[in-house]
Amino acid sequence: MKWFLEFSPVFQAFLATCFTYFMTALGATVVFMFKTVNRKLLDGMLGFAAGVMIAASFWSLLAPAIEMAEQLHMIPWLTASIGFLAGGAFLWGVDKILPHLHIGFPMEEAEGIQTNWQRSILLVLAITLHNFPEGLAVGVAFGAIAADLPSSSLAGAIVLAIGIGIQNFPEGAAVSVPLRREGMSRLKSFWYGQLSGVVEPIAGVIGAAAVLIMRPLLPYALAFAAGAMIYVVVEELIPESQLKKNTDIATVGAMLGFAVMMTLDVALG
Repeated sequence: MKWFLEFSPVFQAFLATCFTYFMTALGATVVFMFKTVNRKLLDGMLGFAAGVMIAASFWSLLAPAIEMAEQLHMIPWLTASIGFLAGGAFLWGVDKILPHLHIGFPMEEAEGIQTNWQRSILLVLAITLHNFPEGLAVGVAFGAIAADLPSSSLAGAIVLAIGIGIQNFPEGAAVSVPLRREGMSRLKSFWYGQLSGVVEPIAGVIGAAAVLIMRPLLPYALAFAAGAMIYVVVEELIPESQLKKNTDIATVGAMLGFAVMMTLDVALG
């Protein structure tokens, strides 16, 4: 761990989000073993990812944002609310502009600006849109360490990266396997699956650098990342996990994901 501590928060964020990207790529390798994934299993994995993101949004982002706002003599509830809603509004705007298609939906239900792009590209862009706030959250968490506030810690930032990485595994599979099922080669399906996670290191560096440059905005940045993640959960993950009426499995997956992330953060963070 000593070698990791020697790096700047920005480079730490880059390494951490490289790990979360690697987990996405690892999940995408499932396509080399299976052509299809049982829909119930997929819905359970999507629910699990949703649970992890909800827990991470509170314990790793919103709670520290409120504590930091108090330490910086801000109005905690107002600071957290503004940042949280701004994060959701940002993702809403991107969602309306970026062409994408959620897993399991027909082409006519593609969102964003109308294009003639292939279905595979639109599916990858949907997961990429999902991964951006995750990378941003990890980056902001590592950037917060440099602020030297009691509510931020290296252990907490690492736990957040581990939690995001765990839920990225099923997401990689959720992209690559449907592409294979639609007739794409295994190698190409894997390529697009891992490509959806490339945005995370980029977002991580942006998040860490931004809070280092504008430290007074740190509580807002943490809440912003939380709002962006919750938007993704409510707008994308939960509807997709419930699409085929496997509600019990998806709900159990969400409960397990929440419990795993909560345990990681409370016990280790």
